[in-house]
Amino acid sequence: MILDRVHRDLGKLCKATTKRGRKPIFTSENLFRAILVMQREGLDYREASVRIAESETLQNFCRLIKKPTIDFTLLNKAFCAIEPATLELINQMLGLQAVEDGVVTIEHLRTDTTVTESNIHWPTDSSLLWDAYRVIAREITRARALGRIPCVMRFHPKKIKNLDFFIARYAGSSTRSRKRQVVRAAKTIIERTEKAIEAAEDFIQRAKASGDLELIASLERFESLLPVMRQAASVARRRAFHKENFPNDEKVFSIFEPHAELIMRGRRGKPIEFGHKVLLTQSREKFITDYLVLEENRSDSQLLQTTLERHVDKYGRMPETIAGDMGFCPDEDEYEEIKEQLEFLGVPRRTRDFGDKMMAIWQQWRAGIEGTISYLKRAFRLARCCFRGFKNFASAVGSAVFCHNLTVLAKLESG
Repeated sequence: MILDRVHRDLGKLCKATTKRGRKPIFTSENLFRAILVMQREGLDYREASVRIAESETLQNFCRLIKKPTIDFTLLNKAFCAIEPATLELINQMLGLQAVEDGVVTIEHLRTDTTVTESNIHWPTDSSLLWDAYRVIAREITRARALGRIPCVMRFHPKKIKNLDFFIARYAGSSTRSRKRQVVRAAKTIIERTEKAIEAAEDFIQRAKASGDLELIASLERFESLLPVMRQAASVARRRAFHKENFPNDEKVFSIFEPHAELIMRGRRGKPIEFGHKVLLTQSREKFITDYLVLEENRSDSQLLQTTLERHVDKYGRMPETIAGDMGFCPDEDEYEEIKEQLEFLGVPRRTRDFGDKMMAIWQQWRAGIEGTISYLKRAFRLARCCFRGFKNFASAVGSAVFCHNLTVLAKLESG
């Protein structure tokens, strides 16, 4: 059943490519198993391809005996082809089968959230503008090399890079003269980047008018980045020239990963993180029964009802107990409503609730999910997601949870 669902996404990569209908070399099962190896071993595409080729055990697992090695580019296409909804569904199917076999129980649950960071540098106005400027200079230089459409603007990436370094170095200076120099440098980098964005937009319009399909195709992804660059330049200008403050919804934290959000969780050593919040629900056997990647950040207090509703949708019944930290406590009316539906609600409303013996027991058990989160981040690369785009971000979380659950089931069946 799981392979049938995966084949719907990977089937296009496994179709015959010749008029005679020659059979493809790799099946969807080969590709999916190779993706699991990559995720389980914490490898990138190239490393996974080499590791599978060198290991007879991994070749047996991937069903690649007497077959050539899967190229890393094909592995990349296969990972991008699998939809996040498919990974969520196969996790649910795995959970339902484990419950049916009596390996996993879903009467008692514990839940918590964590943050998986996007693969971006620390965002500042000057660094984002430097990213925008260098990408514009690079892409237009490549397109101009084709010799079909001229671009009258000359780019000076080294000067913009030096301005970014100067601002980063002296932004915290207390000297008045140095502060004035930083302000002038910031205004200069804003103005030059805005001119570069205008030149890029004009170049793309003339490329489209020319009807050159090769040139238009080469600029397609570059064109999709221009609105984000324009937004970053607008925020920087309003902050530098008009001293405005903005809510996080209006800010851009990366030119390349515009979906990344600023999340403040008050962690010691890392109070601010850039990525997405992930909601995890776990059974007594450490099996992750459900996960949810939040594209827009929500407070934990809004997620308790969502967790229960998703559990009922997936497994058909309400759990007897659910435990969470104090952050999951909703408002009083919703708390009482949820409490009536469960035998025990292990979510404290105030500090003195920890004095209750039953609450203390369930809170002690709830803390076990922190170890699972640490394990996911260390062993399955959920600390930082290196895949581009929110779709691949959610797929990375789903594949990591699936590999974790397979490992848990293997331990349960062997022990």
